[in-house]
Amino acid sequence: MRILRRHTAVPAELRGAVIALGNFDGMHRGHRSVIEMAREMARARGAPAGVVTFEPHPRSHFAGDAAPFRLTPFRQKARLLDAMGLDLMANLTFGPALAGRLAQDFVAEALVEGLGVSHAVTGPGFVFGKGRRGNGYVLARMAEREGFGYTEAEAFVHGGKKVSSTEIRVLLRRGLVAEAADLLGRPWEYEGRVRPGDRRGREMGFPTANQALDGMLHPAPGIYAVRAGVVDGRTETWRDGAAYIGARPTFAGETMLLETNLFDFAGDLYGKRLRVVFFDRVRKDRAFHGMEALARQIEKDCDRAREMLAGLGGYPG
Repeated sequence: MRILRRHTAVPAELRGAVIALGNFDGMHRGHRSVIEMAREMARARGAPAGVVTFEPHPRSHFAGDAAPFRLTPFRQKARLLDAMGLDLMANLTFGPALAGRLAQDFVAEALVEGLGVSHAVTGPGFVFGKGRRGNGYVLARMAEREGFGYTEAEAFVHGGKKVSSTEIRVLLRRGLVAEAADLLGRPWEYEGRVRPGDRRGREMGFPTANQALDGMLHPAPGIYAVRAGVVDGRTETWRDGAAYIGARPTFAGETMLLETNLFDFAGDLYGKRLRVVFFDRVRKDRAFHGMEALARQIEKDCDRAREMLAGLGGYPG
């Protein structure tokens, strides 16, 4: 899959694509149904298949001081799109210039002149352009005028519920990671570099890989049963583990961190990328009276996490 950072100078072999247009934060079941629709249309026409999305997420531009909300960082989104067999990902930079562009101008400049799309697909309710005045009606009118096709997909329903990134965020903030996974179609995960910590976990016999939840949604504080993949180039080494999200109230902490204990692992992870995949919540966060009491509880938490993970089969890829 080719990743384009702008809509200009598009390679000839990628022009005429059928594209799915949207933010696709979460890459949940509903998003994938829109993207699969575009991919199948492209295959039927013998055209390239791709997505047009934005980075950073437009919501970050308009509400920069809001609580972290991102479900899927760029690297993970690109990996998931590539696994779907797409030909291109046009990842357009969202800033003041794009935010101030009229919807009609965006369609004419980016989709028509730049990418030369043959058909565009969006989910229901997609809005874009200055003042969020662009919508399915505008796209349909522009498509008719400019000579490309447009389809607005119907809302995707799973288990009797309409799937949305908003609902998934609500579930994760309540610690309901298994329920969120059902709407996502896979367990939620966080990926980032391991940074040095204060080594308290090592002192208690449970060394952890520490990561800052930079810009990402914060699930409810507590202990989770996870699987963690150490990323080394194109290879990944997976281990079961127990992860903690919280501000460490036992030690009067203030900054939210993700700390993961990888079972049966010994090695230096500083500076490496780590994928942490959340399967279930072991317990809520709480303060303990000192390190000894906390260490006893962590041992119980790890035993419980092992039980939760025992019947899950293979590792994520």
